[in-house]
Amino acid sequence: MSVLFEKIVKKIKKFDAKKYSYSRNYIDGEVSRLSPYISRGFISTFQVFEILKKNFSTIKEIEKFVQELAWRDYFQIIWNEKNVEVSLKENISLNEKGIPIPILNAKTSIKAIDNEILNLYKNGYMHNHFRMYIASLICNFSNCHFLTPSKWMYYYLLDGDVGSNALNWQWVSGASRNKKYYFNQENLNKYSRVLQENTFIDVDYNLLEEINPPESFTELTDFNLSCNLPNSEDFDLDNNKPLCIYNYYNTDPNWRKNIDSNRILLLEPSIFSKYPVCDKAIDFLLKLSNEIPEIKIFSGEFSELTKNFKNFIYYKQHPLNINYRGVEDSRDWLTSVKGYHPSFFSYWNKAKKELKY
Repeated sequence: MSVLFEKIVKKIKKFDAKKYSYSRNYIDGEVSRLSPYISRGFISTFQVFEILKKNFSTIKEIEKFVQELAWRDYFQIIWNEKNVEVSLKENISLNEKGIPIPILNAKTSIKAIDNEILNLYKNGYMHNHFRMYIASLICNFSNCHFLTPSKWMYYYLLDGDVGSNALNWQWVSGASRNKKYYFNQENLNKYSRVLQENTFIDVDYNLLEEINPPESFTELTDFNLSCNLPNSEDFDLDNNKPLCIYNYYNTDPNWRKNIDSNRILLLEPSIFSKYPVCDKAIDFLLKLSNEIPEIKIFSGEFSELTKNFKNFIYYKQHPLNINYRGVEDSRDWLTSVKGYHPSFFSYWNKAKKELKY
């Protein structure tokens, strides 16, 4: 077993999922920090649940955390069915395109927000509650469409997942439901452990939808950064062995590990030009791929890699793999519940029945 995988298993066993249920929204609350490994397909939601449940008597003790795992699967299911870059709610008007410059520069004058933006740039991480705060500032206070700012956040996140990220932004902005998420300074102070007054959001909740942000928030810019992919390694595929393809969403060190195969980390420029990520995200991907014995890097398209290959090709299902050809393995889902559900709880009510123990 991968050394890193073993460390993650130990981390899960020590995680207090019960404490998570009441502290998760605080900046210093009990959170698992597993999301980068789940997003990169290094470990699955199902595996996390199976490890975790051994420490608790019933699902009720850890239901809030299991729901978070289920939210991730739910968003992946939607991504399989829908274009997540288009509003799920019909007839929604397009707002301003772009992202407020004070957000990009981490100069909003709201201390807790600026701190988390700087943390995102430095460490590739942002607390989930603050992702909602920032999405609300951009979409609901500055009246921006979710698409550009969601790609900005995805670019820097080590746990960036197109489905979860875009659909969370839709949820906050009201693009997938009949309400928008708002917050005020009092709420932010409570969960950030930072005391600040006299910001433009330092008002009662019933006034939030009526206030206007500072004029600087109307200064918008596009976000068009590129992705630096590593060079392909020098190798020849062995036609006497099958080919196992890994990518940005599959670095599972245990996948088909018992077959003698060509193992390739495929980085398609066409994918990364549409969904660029920062250097730290690529470095993290490469670190995870190092846990897969004899894997080689190929920066190019699937068709280039396989044009002269004559053996079996294996890959895991994912919405971005629609151009792949070969044997598609199922992803390791939390439950067997599939198909489009218009709300999370219509999905959860079915999923929960399989997860009870």
